[in-house]
Amino acid sequence: MSKLDVELTVLQGADAVPCCLPITAGELSRADAEKMAGMFKALSDPVRLRLFSRIASHPGGEACVCDIADVGVSQPTVSHHLRKLREAGLLTSERRGTWVYYQVAPSVVAAMAAMLDLRG
Repeated sequence: MSKLDVELTVLQGADAVPCCLPITAGELSRADAEKMAGMFKALSDPVRLRLFSRIASHPGGEACVCDIADVGVSQPTVSHHLRKLREAGLLTSERRGTWVYYQVAPSVVAAMAAMLDLRG
């Protein structure tokens, strides 16, 4: 992989290390820019950012949808926003009985942070 071709890969597990080079390492390819823009776009909505924040700050690192749904919009709208965050790769989810539990995808967030690291 050259310095100009940044590969974005969702890593699994607690020992996952972000793979992305800092933005100062070179120009992003069109494909990588589209992937990263999708993630940032998903976070650019205030309701999504609040939901993301509630999940990230919830004890244990995961939150039931029943615990985070009070963000000033209807339940179907909450579901829509959570789906957008999942589609962007920022959240993972697991159904347990009738409830869905959400977790922040730490490797993706770490990759976003690494990309924005200007010290690189």
